[in-house]
Amino acid sequence: MKICVPATSANLGPGFDTLGIALKLKNCVDIQPSNKFRIIMKGNESRHIRQKKNELFFKIYNRHQKSLSKQSNRNLQFTFYNNIPISRGLGSSSAVIVSAIASACSVAGFSSIQRSRILNSALEYEHHPDNITPAVVGGFTVAVLERNRVYYKKKNIPPYLKAVIVVPHQNISTAKSRTTLPNIYSKEDAIFNISHSSFLTASFFNEDWDSLRIASKDRFHQVQRMKQLPELFRVQKIALENGALMSTLSGSGSSFFNMVYQEDTARLVMELQHAFPSFRILVLDFDNDGVQVFHK
Repeated sequence: MKICVPATSANLGPGFDTLGIALKLKNCVDIQPSNKFRIIMKGNESRHIRQKKNELFFKIYNRHQKSLSKQSNRNLQFTFYNNIPISRGLGSSSAVIVSAIASACSVAGFSSIQRSRILNSALEYEHHPDNITPAVVGGFTVAVLERNRVYYKKKNIPPYLKAVIVVPHQNISTAKSRTTLPNIYSKEDAIFNISHSSFLTASFFNEDWDSLRIASKDRFHQVQRMKQLPELFRVQKIALENGALMSTLSGSGSSFFNMVYQEDTARLVMELQHAFPSFRILVLDFDNDGVQVFHK
């Protein structure tokens, strides 16, 4: 079997720890019988994979596999195809968590994807639903937590929209970046973000893409986090001046997420590549499927 999980971009400006979207850039794990336990690493990001990523996968996988099946599955070969940039705000950790739980369910014999089980099990390891929800179900998602369960609404993204992702050479630690955020927000800032995240959600569901520039403004976290890599302010400015419908810090960064009409993609990419020759620019479709399991 082969399990694939998409990259994600979280927050989308004002939707702090709540909003997310799935991208067609996937990490996959191929599982097959073997005469002994084996791990093989492939993909563009494999050379950057940290040992703790593998340890996290197998910690989660082993725990869930044992709880779901009494059979031992030690003699398996796991081939990882890693394409999601590490520590760049594109949901690489969520992809590990979701793929581990989905792998355990599949090896235990589940014939179909148990999305609710996977999503709520993932919450134990990733306490915010903004990345794990689109990783599991795909599309644009708005999620809330109630009594340790995730409740969400999803909107598929049409193919005439593209994501242009700017991936800087420097990472931003999620844990460290959270320490830069204030412990108390003013009523005015809270109202600003509630209104903008609500307007953003409505704009997505109504496919009112031209409203996203206004809707995606934030006062909770972006400026504080972007100060750790000041070039990001220029990334956002250039993007919004060259066709981006919205331009937001992806998760805690350092990547920047831009949504654009397909016909404006080439112009935006050209301007960003010219301004930031050392940064990676990725042009991606949106993923409406979420985690997928392919049985061989």
